Formats: sequence, C-alpha cells, structure tokens
Amino acid sequence: MKEVYTEDEVFERLIFSSHPLPKGTYEGCRFVHCDFANADLAQFRFMDCHFRACNLSLANISGTVFQEAKFTGCKMLGLRFDAVSAFGLSFSFDACQLAHASFQGVKCAKTIFRNTQLHEVDFSGCDLTAAVFDGCDLHRALFVQSILEKTDFRTAFNYTIHPEENRMKKAKFSFPGVAGLLQHHGIELEGLPQT
Repeated sequence: MKEVYTEDEVFERLIFSSHPLPKGTYEGCRFVHCDFANADLAQFRFMDCHFRACNLSLANISGTVFQEAKFTGCKMLGLRFDAVSAFGLSFSFDACQLAHASFQGVKCAKTIFRNTQLHEVDFSGCDLTAAVFDGCDLHRALFVQSILEKTDFRTAFNYTIHPEENRMKKAKFSFPGVAGLLQHHGIELEGLPQT
C-alpha cells in the first residue's frame, strides 16, 4: 500500500478506530480533538505537527518520527517514546497528561515539559540536558543514570531524584522542591520557605 504525504491540513474530531489515518508523512498538520487511543501509528512521520486536546493513550508509536511536534492539552497515557525513531527527534509538551510513559534511553535534550503531569514516567538513561520541567508534577517519575545537566526543575514538584545515580552538573532547583533530592536519605527538612 502506497504511503501518503499530507501537508498543512487540519484534522478535527477524527476517531482513528472508525476512520484510520493513512500511513505516511504529515507535515505542518494540526490535529484537534482527535482520538488516537490504542491506534497503530507505527512508522508514521509527523513533522512540524501540532496535536491539541487529542487522546493518544496506549497508541503504538514504534518507529514513529516526531520532528518539531507539539502536544498541547493531550492525554498520552502509557506511551513508549523509547520505541520512536531517534532521527531528528524533537517535541514539546504543554498541559498534557503523560503518566506511565517511557522515555528510557531517549535523547530529549532541550525538551520543554510545561504544566504537564508526568506521574510514574520512566526517564532512566534519558538524556535531558537543558530540558525544562516548568510547573510539572513528577510524582514517582524515575530518574536513574539520567543526564540531567543544566536541566531546569525550579518550578517542578513531587520529584525524588538520587543525585549520586544521575549526572546533574548545573541542574537548577528551587525551594521547596529541592527537598526531593534528599528524600531517599530519609532526611526531614523543616522551615523551608513557603511558595
């Protein structure tokens, strides 16, 4: 079956289970209120695309290309970003639910995560150099052998990070979140400034 090339098109309220998107390359496209839950998006190519208020939970994104992809207000539970194509990988997330996802071993340098719920996300071995977690909830997110150099956690919260298990030179933190660096030692801090 021949793959399609689609440019600068807007897809609204598409339900993948009843109207599958043809496999191919999508460049400069916008996907608004689309339901890709459990969809097979393996080997698709999304370049300079914007996903707004979409549900991509449990979609198969194995080998999928995301170049300059933006996700805003999307539900993205259980996604395996560790299986996407590394070629030109770049994306940003704003006001998304990204729980139970895996970025294990992915190069996510300079990625922006803004106001995003990242509960139980696996960042093991992930390169997050100069990434930004702005207003993000990192409850039970896993950072093991991760590169967190110059990573900005100043407005992130609910994280627990073991400094001795990660590369963290010049990472940025602020009160009271910095307590998450000591939590695994069982240290109790009192009198932290209130925000």
